[in-house]
Amino acid sequence: MILGYDPSTLREKVDEAAVAARLGELGDERSASALDERAGLLRMSGRLDEALEVANEAVRNARGGGDREQILRARVRRAQVLQAQGKVDAAITEFDDCVTEAAAHGWAQTEADALQYRGTARFDQHDYPAAGRDFRDALIIRVRIQSPPELIDGSMIAIMIADSFADSGES
Repeated sequence: MILGYDPSTLREKVDEAAVAARLGELGDERSASALDERAGLLRMSGRLDEALEVANEAVRNARGGGDREQILRARVRRAQVLQAQGKVDAAITEFDDCVTEAAAHGWAQTEADALQYRGTARFDQHDYPAAGRDFRDALIIRVRIQSPPELIDGSMIAIMIADSFADSGES
């Protein structure tokens, strides 16, 4: 579904037909994983109000029956929606909490994801050096835990883009 990333915004380029098809497949399923996926798909397709509703439901659902890491992953997804809505400060605050909690519990993949997404939020704020640090930290974790190559590549590309913006003095 993700075709690549816009090099000026680090936002996903998506196959809208594939996103719509997957949303149709998910239907009204209420499992934690389905809610989390639906929130992400709605965010990527620009349906941000719906995405926030579903992300909030995913957090509530996870709190009602999920483990702590599942709750944290749902909070990361919700923070991504807040960022997409332009509520970048609120998103960064949520990402900060998620990074701290994931690190404290040794949830490396969740920590790496929260770092990567916090980096994109900092990129949105034109804080390219901080974004680059987050991307580097995510990369270190992803390499250590042998994440899929596309995640490692995503971190490396984000580092290069953040560094190029920082070096050019763009804001």
